Amino acid sequence: MIRIGAVNIDTSHPLGFGEVMEKEDRARYVGVYNDSFRPDSEVEGFIRRFGLEKRCASLVELADMCDIGFIHGCDWDDHLRCAMPFLERGKPVFVDKPLVGSLAGCRRVEQLVRGGAVILGASSARYAYEVQEFLAMPAEERGEAVTVFGTAGVDEFNYGVHIAEAIGGILGPGAESVRYMGRADANGKYAESYFVQYANGKSAVFNTFTGTWQPFVLTIMTTKTTHHFRMDSNRLYEALVHEICSYMEGKPNRLAPPEALLESVRVMLAAAASRAQGGAPVALRALTDDMPAYDGRAFWESYGASAGRLY
Repeated sequence: MIRIGAVNIDTSHPLGFGEVMEKEDRARYVGVYNDSFRPDSEVEGFIRRFGLEKRCASLVELADMCDIGFIHGCDWDDHLRCAMPFLERGKPVFVDKPLVGSLAGCRRVEQLVRGGAVILGASSARYAYEVQEFLAMPAEERGEAVTVFGTAGVDEFNYGVHIAEAIGGILGPGAESVRYMGRADANGKYAESYFVQYANGKSAVFNTFTGTWQPFVLTIMTTKTTHHFRMDSNRLYEALVHEICSYMEGKPNRLAPPEALLESVRVMLAAAASRAQGGAPVALRALTDDMPAYDGRAFWESYGASAGRLY
């Protein structure tokens, strides 16, 4: 049984992941540490709901009692602080999306990985069953992916990174530049479109949507035909949890390496930089610290202010 420590139960993910774990005897939450906006009553409700052994008084105490940490806080700028006690003990961490929100955060993850840290993540959309089924098709049947169109909606980065990761899962690494294509709006809600050029000649277009939840949808044009699917949101957590469990059990798995996860973050950073520059293409390798970044603390404040009770 894989023993998991939950850090900051901000979002619905700990609840959804825990429900998936209940269906199989592979993993369970055993402890929780919370210094975020969920009140003690909800932390205690989470403990009761999944039969946790204890609420830990520190990240160190939690790291000592589990096999892997799940960093669930919605302030992505705080993710690495929460991860360090696990990494310092040679234990892996799963970092919920978005992994980080700045170029400096990307560099810090790379530094940790070079030092031997195991950092898993981040978006369930990357591992969706529909993505897996497409990739499992014989190449002569599905053809080679040439260009991908993807959609996601709620907000620009917290949800937008889902579709960037899903596209990365289809096309693989090698995103070279991003160009902001424009914005469409109605009744205070808006969609924004971005073009991603890959070094090998492939490309992608992704749309974010702010103000309304939108499904994760992919249209993939290949050298054979066009594939189109909408991801089943009811199975996304299951697909991700299964891959994490397989990794922890030493079984074959589809988890992406950290550099692939960070490429998706850099795609989003380049998208924001291109928009700030009026739609000029921005190369991922040309990103600098003075270009736009995503503010995790500001998102945390907004999310916490509107979050409904979960437990």
